[in-house]
Amino acid sequence: MAKVQSACIGVCKFKRPGPAGDHCIGCSMTKPQKKISKKQKKPEAAEAMLALVVAQQQQMGRYDHWRTAYLTRCLKKGRPVPPLIRDRDVG
Repeated sequence: MAKVQSACIGVCKFKRPGPAGDHCIGCSMTKPQKKISKKQKKPEAAEAMLALVVAQQQQMGRYDHWRTAYLTRCLKKGRPVPPLIRDRDVG
């Protein structure tokens, strides 16, 4: 199974208050979540982290830019787009 692209889109500014502390304005992860995501070795664990981030974005709102940026990063790095993102019914 191919490596799963991190939810990070390279913005990394923790300026948005949210339910778990300050969240990144680019991907919605908190600093502890970002540390955890970097340590994910198994694709299943990385996909679970990605699912958590997507759910978090939907809960918080205002992350419409993320999906396009994430897809671009997947293509640029030659990584497959996870089904969670590919099958999402959001434009």
